[in-house]
Amino acid sequence: MDLGEVGVQVAAYLGDKLIVDDWIGWADPDRTVPVDGSTMFPVFSVSKALVATAVQVQAERGLLELDRPIATHWPEYAKNGKQQITIRQVLTHRAGVPHMPLDVTPQRLGDWDWIVAELEQVTPVAEPGTRSIYHSLSFGYLLGEVVRRTDPKRRAFGDFVRQEICEPLGIVDLWIGLPAAEEHRVATLTWGDTGPAPAVASNPLRDLSVPPAITFLPEIWNLPVVHQAGVPAAGGIMSARDGGKFFSVLANGGARGDVRLVSEDRLMALTEPRSNPYEIDEAIGKATWQGIGGYQLGGPSPPADAVIGSSPKILAHGGAGGSIGWADLDSKLAVVITHNRMFGNVSDDEHPFVALANAVRAVAAQD
Repeated sequence: MDLGEVGVQVAAYLGDKLIVDDWIGWADPDRTVPVDGSTMFPVFSVSKALVATAVQVQAERGLLELDRPIATHWPEYAKNGKQQITIRQVLTHRAGVPHMPLDVTPQRLGDWDWIVAELEQVTPVAEPGTRSIYHSLSFGYLLGEVVRRTDPKRRAFGDFVRQEICEPLGIVDLWIGLPAAEEHRVATLTWGDTGPAPAVASNPLRDLSVPPAITFLPEIWNLPVVHQAGVPAAGGIMSARDGGKFFSVLANGGARGDVRLVSEDRLMALTEPRSNPYEIDEAIGKATWQGIGGYQLGGPSPPADAVIGSSPKILAHGGAGGSIGWADLDSKLAVVITHNRMFGNVSDDEHPFVALANAVRAVAAQD
């Protein structure tokens, strides 16, 4: 807590074995509710690993192909220059459609039909496939709608995740769309001892992808209506223990026990970096080490996140404010770190979780 944290959890699995399960601090900035192993935290874009996995599940079942147009499954999307945008272009943030409705509000984040209808009207801001523009929120609605339309049961995306990923694997404390009855278990986000949220430089593409009314600030993303909205790309709420169990499925090559989600060959193929991996993303102003399947990767730092390590066989995703999860397919180590003291961009030398991640890797090496 010397680094300014309020509440932190860390969990790690080596294979199917839980080797680290620890927590410290407080679930609220007033320090009245202690964190425990069942506390859940908003994890922002760590959720994108769930979206990517749901897409891969459908691909594994032969229900979609990553290089086919979205409009193959969603005909209404084929307008205004989007006819040939592929599923993979969205997965790699190169579709040119980072837009969210500019009049979206926290209360409307859960209005799925309205949002996807608005996204049907969008005109790309760049020729699809040519530029890296991070799809902060549209990533989840676009891919979530493809999953919904390729699901024979036509389930809501959050229900698909619960029923096809979480429940078969015994994952309980992980939600895309939190039930109201679980709200009391969610930690309160804060900027902690570091003061107020830092000002974000104006960037028209960022404002297009995350309109100011729903920007990633504690006072917005602490709202129960946002927790319950089921925002696929940024609305995940989880404990480190059960988030780590999800990432352990990836680390184990797509299976846990007798439940297999995807093939090991498919996951290994997704550790390939996307083309031009050092490209500066125009929405977030820095390069991100992205793979071809929707996950961030381990690799050279920068652009890879120093926390997850340099192994080339890592599938990962970080989230706004610092929460992160990763799966090393070589070592079979899966780690999730959740917390409620958000921070902005930090250098590798200053990152508060690098030492923690190194300690977890040391434990794994001794196990």
